[in-house]
Amino acid sequence: MKPDRKSKLYVHLLFWVLYYVLEVYLDFYWSRYQFPDTEWQIRLQHTIILEIGYLLIKMLMAYALLYVYEKSRIRKWYAFMLYFSIITLAVLAHRFFTHYIIYPHIYGMVETLDGKELSGYINGLVAFNSFMDLIFLAGLIFGVEITRQKNVLKEQYSKLKSEKLDQELTMLKAQINPHFLFNTLNNIYGMALKKADETPDAILQLSKVMRYNIYEAAERYISIDKDVENIRDFLQIQQIRHHDLVIRFNEDIDHLSQEISPLILIQFVENAFKHGVSETLGKSFIHIDIKLHNGVLHYYIENSKEEKPHGNSTKIGLKNIRRQLELLYPKHILTVESTNDRYIVTLIINLNDPSRF
Repeated sequence: MKPDRKSKLYVHLLFWVLYYVLEVYLDFYWSRYQFPDTEWQIRLQHTIILEIGYLLIKMLMAYALLYVYEKSRIRKWYAFMLYFSIITLAVLAHRFFTHYIIYPHIYGMVETLDGKELSGYINGLVAFNSFMDLIFLAGLIFGVEITRQKNVLKEQYSKLKSEKLDQELTMLKAQINPHFLFNTLNNIYGMALKKADETPDAILQLSKVMRYNIYEAAERYISIDKDVENIRDFLQIQQIRHHDLVIRFNEDIDHLSQEISPLILIQFVENAFKHGVSETLGKSFIHIDIKLHNGVLHYYIENSKEEKPHGNSTKIGLKNIRRQLELLYPKHILTVESTNDRYIVTLIINLNDPSRF
């Protein structure tokens, strides 16, 4: 059974059970005034039986109305005529069941109103009461069904939105991994040409980083200690290549198992090397501070750059990062400052923000 039909079955079943119990209670309460001399057990038995008959009439009317409502192709005037016809038939069935079955066969008496025989006027008044009862029921069932449909649509929209975000994030991450791999391989290639002794260590560090990118980064969230360890591995690779690089890496984390989306923090470090440190002709540096207290992450990166860097490709990388942050942490705060000789990035994220996707 499809989820929508299953949900409809459960909601409607619950509605009719509650409605039937309420009608039995109200009719039983009313019967003690109309039949004061009848024992309560008999009155309850009569009430249970007659309310089953009324319930069948009301259910047929309700689902006939809903059927017309769900057929959106039906023209409005034609739908109105069908609504009117269905309700009219339901009123007639309701009156027939009451007048010709309930009173003579269950109550064993002729139907009256305030002790008077049902004349034309009184019969019309009773029919109007039946009409109002059925209209009230129709309003209830329409309200229940429309609310249920809105909730189903809301769930479907939320699911589609989540799937769309997952696909977009997967695409954005896919843009990161090859870029990082190619850049690092180029670095190791340069070291191999020089027959540097650090080449094996660089390959080992690269294998750790790639293992993280392939396996850990596939998860939506990971512990922050794994993400920080990946940054350390990346810095060690860069330190091997840039011997004069000054690295300052500080961390103050009060909860190592705090979850964070992978590949967010490392992108700023990659950007720092691609568009700053690697292009610096003089002494290059990168300062990284990571502070996590009570679920709030403060991330600070400062790195050297040339006074007149060529091109503006850094904007592409930042655009990718900003988009991921918008999807994952809508309430983040990101500032990027560029001076004559350095880039400064500050990121603040509440990792426990309930609005995060």
